[in-house]
Formats: sequence, C-alpha cells, structure tokens
Amino acid sequence: MAAIPAASVANLRDLGGLPLGEGRSVRSGLVLRSAQLDRLEPEEEAVAGLKIRTVVDLRTAAERADRPDRLPDGARAVVADVLADHLAASGLPPAARLKTLLGDPALAERHLGGGRIVDAMRATYRAFVASDSARTSYGALLTELGTPGAGPLLFHCTAGKDRTGWAATVVLALLGADEAVLREEYLAVNPAVRHAFAPMIEGFIAQGGDPDLVLAMIGVLPGYLDAALEEVAERHGSMEAYVRDGLGVPDEVTGLLRERLTVYAA
Repeated sequence: MAAIPAASVANLRDLGGLPLGEGRSVRSGLVLRSAQLDRLEPEEEAVAGLKIRTVVDLRTAAERADRPDRLPDGARAVVADVLADHLAASGLPPAARLKTLLGDPALAERHLGGGRIVDAMRATYRAFVASDSARTSYGALLTELGTPGAGPLLFHCTAGKDRTGWAATVVLALLGADEAVLREEYLAVNPAVRHAFAPMIEGFIAQGGDPDLVLAMIGVLPGYLDAALEEVAERHGSMEAYVRDGLGVPDEVTGLLRERLTVYAA
C-alpha cells in the first residue's frame, strides 16, 4: 500500500498495489483510507489528484460535530457510524476520550492500566463485527465499493487505525489477500499515527505515564485484530459468510467489488 504525502490529511493511503496472489493486486486509485478530514485542503495537489467521489465517515456523531469533514471537491459524504451501539454499552470509544486520557496519565492508568486497555480494545474490535451499527456501517461501505461505475472512495475514522483498520482488513480479505498481507497492512499505520500524536505521547511520558500504555492507546496491536478475526470465525465461520450474512451484502455485490478492485499483472 502506498502512503500519500498529503500535508492536510494524516495517514492517507491507497490500498492499490497490495498483492492478492496469483498475479493479482488491488487496483490503484479506487479505495483509499485516512484519518479525519477536518483539515483537508481540497486544492492540495496530492488530494485533488485523487479525484475522490465518495467519502465514507466511520466516526460517531460527537466526533463529526467536533471535527467536521472538509470534503474533496465534488465528493459526496456517506455517514456510517460504526460505534453508535457500542459506545452506549462500553463507554470506551477509541478516540473520543483519547485527548483527555493522554493529558492525565494517572487517569489513564486508573481506567486502562494493568492490561485493561488491551481488554477494552479487544472488546471494541469484537463489536466491530457483532454490533448492529457496525454491521450496518461496514455493509454500507462494501455496497458503495461494489457499485458499478463508482469513482474513487475514501473511508476514514478519527485516527485512521481502528474502525478504518478493520474496514481495510475486510476489503482486502474479500479480494483474496492472505493473512500476512492483512496483518502487515493493519500494522503499517503505526508510524504515521505515532508521528501524528507525537507531542501528546511525549507529554504523557514526561508526566510519568507508562510508555507501553500510551502506545497501546495510540497505536494498533496484533491482538486487537485477532479479536475481530476470532469474532468472525466464531459467529460466521468465514469472512465471506460474515459479509453475506452479518453485513447483509449480497454475493453479487461482493462479485462486483472484486471485479472493480482487482487487477491482473500483464
């Protein structure tokens, strides 16, 4: 996957070029991911050149109100609130309380220390698979990607790592990427995320915060992805069944998605 050096959008990446086996790869320029678009400059050359037609926003209503997206010229917005159900039950959105916790290491330790951050994030990732709002949201994203004639699409959450990371995993798995590619792509965002949050990380540690805790809060860990994959296996048995039965995406739409997003080597 190619990182796109846009000054106004953090963690902007094209899934294009990732290997799918048997001489296939993801078609470039059609499916992109990023962090939130509140600072996007539509005129920026790196952004304008993508010609994005659809933006799927995976954030909560509170996140959208706090940092509204600035859309690329000519793009339409699709709201797909993954965590609408889970937040009411858990009280632990991945991003909504992040700044508060990063500014108070004692509070973070009290709520998330001793391995609780990993348990909480694993529960959130299981909710990506199981909750009604997540299933509706990821189903909507795949339907958009499987629409004939659709142009380039970008999906994002706040930091572009958890809700967005699972979305990328599902898309790539449907296209036929193997587990090594899925995991490499999932973890590849860590440097960009840590760079974006560097002042907060440094401030947290300077105040006596646990470095392992802050990195578990800021970045993604293999165990987070494992939790979602385990939930898929336990509930549905396979990614195809999860998409068809869990997300309600018909096989015909999945077929169109594969046709649109797959390219064969010459």
